[in-house]
Amino acid sequence: MPARSIDRLLAAATRAPSAHNRQPWRFAVVTTAAVKAQLADRLGERLRADRLADGDPLEDIERDVRRSRARLAAAPALIAVCLSMAEMDRYADDRRNALERVMAVQSVAAAVQNLLLTAHDLGLGACWMCAPLFAPEAVRDALNLPPDWEAQALITLGYPAEAGPFKDRVDFKEKTLYR
Repeated sequence: MPARSIDRLLAAATRAPSAHNRQPWRFAVVTTAAVKAQLADRLGERLRADRLADGDPLEDIERDVRRSRARLAAAPALIAVCLSMAEMDRYADDRRNALERVMAVQSVAAAVQNLLLTAHDLGLGACWMCAPLFAPEAVRDALNLPPDWEAQALITLGYPAEAGPFKDRVDFKEKTLYR
């Protein structure tokens, strides 16, 4: 994965709107096989533990863990998208602090959308994975993230071998109200 392509993705991501223009996004780019494998293993451990706690069949769990590991380890590049509350406003009450956090999460999600659209424009395959939300400590430890970086998503990046299947979308009219 050319560094200039990753730079273009990150530049596009940082052009997203953000609450108070505080730009709470942070990015950890992973291209080395050892770090991808360590991250995949740590996430797999958490996935396995969660699925075992749910009482899922062991065969299904192991298949899911293998699939997840393969997706992460085989991707030419991963981008861990994180948020930091360091520059967001702080209030005297829990209600506004919770809303400030929602605004930061929305800002990070907007950055991910810009990144994904740019990846498509560059002919890259990209997948937004939310696994870090279920295993933030695993991501923090595997990537040695700064203390204020909270992993929100992993983006797998590569050149697609073939076009994937088109995912149907519900007609917007089914999810829209006009008043």
